Amino acid sequence: MDNSGTGYRRTARVLHWLVAIVVIATLPVGVLMLDESVSRETRNTLFIFHKNVGVVILVLMLARLAYRAWRPPPPMPDHLPRLQVRVAGATHVALYVLLLVMAVSGYIRVAAGNFPIEMLDAIGIPPLVPVNETLETTAQAIHFWTRFLLVPLILLHVGAALHHRFVLRDGVFARMWPPLGR
Repeated sequence: MDNSGTGYRRTARVLHWLVAIVVIATLPVGVLMLDESVSRETRNTLFIFHKNVGVVILVLMLARLAYRAWRPPPPMPDHLPRLQVRVAGATHVALYVLLLVMAVSGYIRVAAGNFPIEMLDAIGIPPLVPVNETLETTAQAIHFWTRFLLVPLILLHVGAALHHRFVLRDGVFARMWPPLGR
């Protein structure tokens, strides 16, 4: 925790920043892998990366949820307006939900479409859903449309964090930064 006792614990910070880095890395990959002007070989590599990183995101998000249940986050600073605290809480819940929806729908789309997830295949984990065209199509649509909610929410979250850091300078940003802080 930070010196004021309002910062997140090291494990929460590490999990937050790992998820942030991996999610941000998948965004351009998700766009490029669908771009017909990119070579097929490159697109195939990007698909493999995207599928396997999706599994990593799912595992990290489940770890974050488990850790958060075990070690609840510190309370928001008293100086923040009540509405802002509520909006921040709702934004965090929405980020968790949307990241889980993206990871699960991506997994279902791939497994139901009978495509490999190389990381899971390598460790002997079989598909958890049957091959099913309707299920694949539904999951693909959910994965596609959820990004239109997730990306703006990520931008809102990052913008709010930067606003607290550089405009308000009120210590809210320091609750999560640095990633390996005390």
